[in-house]
Amino acid sequence: MARGKVQMKRIENLVHRQVTFCKRRAGLLKKAKELSILCDADVGVIIFSNNGKLYDLSTKGSMQGLVERYMKSAKKALVSDEKANQPSESEEEIATLKQEIQLLQKGLRYTFGGGSGNMTLEELDLLEKHLEVWIHSIRSTKMDIMFQEIQSLKNKEGILKAANDYLQGTIEEQCGVFNIPPTNPTGIPYQLTIPNEIFNF
Repeated sequence: MARGKVQMKRIENLVHRQVTFCKRRAGLLKKAKELSILCDADVGVIIFSNNGKLYDLSTKGSMQGLVERYMKSAKKALVSDEKANQPSESEEEIATLKQEIQLLQKGLRYTFGGGSGNMTLEELDLLEKHLEVWIHSIRSTKMDIMFQEIQSLKNKEGILKAANDYLQGTIEEQCGVFNIPPTNPTGIPYQLTIPNEIFNF
């Protein structure tokens, strides 16, 4: 006689339920052992009966060690999923820049196109804050450039002063007289040789 198909629902008869539990539990544990042997897998099975009795099987090592391995693996998988779901810093930065560009473009259209209905009050406040930040950054960069140019001019001034002192000393040395203009009966200017490195700005 052919065996009928078992309906997947709770067995109401307590005796039949207990017999089915024992048979299927034994079959499940047997299949777990076979899987471990045939595939060299580390298999763990935990079963609680309807009255709370525990049945477990660990094919390699202890159940506690297997559970600890599971917890570590599950934690790593959870962290990996969270990282995958969270946008990277570069993506967040790109999104922020896109929003700023869109806001600036909208502000330019509003400025040159006119019309108060193009932008909301919140957008205007946000645009004002961005403009203040940009102006501060531009002014700061401008001051840095001006400071660098002033320092460069001061350096050139020092070089020119050193060259002037060198020329003055050379003239006084050739004339042999201090604080008296040299006389040159021929009217030809004195030929002075000055090292080139003095004028390397």
